[in-house]
Amino acid sequence: MATLRTPNKIRDLQRALYTRAKKEPKFRFYALYDKVYRLDILEHAYRLAKANGGAPGPDGMTFEQVEQIGPTVMLEELHDALKTKTYRPGPVRRVYIPKLSGGERPLGIPNIRDRVVQTAAKLVLEPIFEADFDPDSYGFRPKRDAHQALDAIKEALDQGMYWVIDADLASYFDTIPHDRLMKAVAERVVDGAILALVKMFLEASIVDERDGGRPRRNPRGTPQGGTVSPLLANIYLNLLDRNFRRREVLGAVKGRLVRYADDLVVLSPKRPDATLRWIESLLQRMGLSLNLEKTKVRRMVENERFDFLGHQHSWGRGRLYLDIADKAHRRIKDELRRLTRRTWVSLETMIKELNAYIRGSRNYFRRVRRRTLGKLDVFIEKRIVRWWTRKHSLPRPAWSLVRKGALWRRHGLERWKLPRHLRPVESRRAR
Repeated sequence: MATLRTPNKIRDLQRALYTRAKKEPKFRFYALYDKVYRLDILEHAYRLAKANGGAPGPDGMTFEQVEQIGPTVMLEELHDALKTKTYRPGPVRRVYIPKLSGGERPLGIPNIRDRVVQTAAKLVLEPIFEADFDPDSYGFRPKRDAHQALDAIKEALDQGMYWVIDADLASYFDTIPHDRLMKAVAERVVDGAILALVKMFLEASIVDERDGGRPRRNPRGTPQGGTVSPLLANIYLNLLDRNFRRREVLGAVKGRLVRYADDLVVLSPKRPDATLRWIESLLQRMGLSLNLEKTKVRRMVENERFDFLGHQHSWGRGRLYLDIADKAHRRIKDELRRLTRRTWVSLETMIKELNAYIRGSRNYFRRVRRRTLGKLDVFIEKRIVRWWTRKHSLPRPAWSLVRKGALWRRHGLERWKLPRHLRPVESRRAR
């Protein structure tokens, strides 16, 4: 979710909900629905949805069009429809994006009005379930990120947990059973109107142009792309976190389960075959399954490695080394090729777009081996030389363009491998 300052009145509500949920783990909230259609919450939800941007849903309405009309009109209509319980979500447009492992990942894009309602519901529900979520769950949660998950893995390895279950859930977002997910939500929420609203989000019909563009029923799953989907996905997989933690307290398992949304690893001081069988059995009871071809048990000895959150983890000389995982590395190079293939743009324009991509990716991969980042700098320079040569139909490569760091000295190209004094303190310590 986009980062915008939460108004004090909404923050006070969220704090009260979280405090009550934390203080009373068995309490079920019964008066929530009227909070969702509060105009201040709908207005903040709209600002968050607008900041996140995204393509239009099936109705074709864009944020630019909403702004032209004035969002107040839409928000007042949503307020009235929710208050009178006549609101019904529209269908979700299904699109496909390439996956790192090959194939495609389906995304569901709701209409803007439905994104606003989902965001409003999330603003109310999230603090309640945040009180229950496990400390080692890091994905799509406030004040948590992928780097904290990487820290948790390092801590476990430093503590001698050298056995790793590198787990892969099979199509998690597409296979969550609606009835069981609703039971998980109902453990904390007894407000029937809120439960009905969540159920409507789940059952919103799917419009897939590959399937003729006709709306069809959505019997399972929560569409990736919906604002409330990450929260619902975390609520359901919290059942796994919670049961693992109980078994750990009882001494039935030893180790640590680190999860980021549907990506998870288990680290253990001893071979975790029994733990893997237990996880597989529990997921089956939840209506989910592991991709057994991709799920591996590894022992982190010299030169052994596993991938998690786009990072390759390897062990050597008694310490952990991070690198960019092969699939993520290929995706980075593919994007750099795309950006340096357009001979019709100017050097200034291309460098501006490259810089935006490099800054974001470099921040995410700031802990990996510096030699990998240096190789990406060389890769970009070669790509730009070829681009310039094609653009100007030169008989030979224009190496003078990149000699002695001319691209970043003269033209302002960002570097993947920053000099030490420009690297974040955290990144320097990681090495």
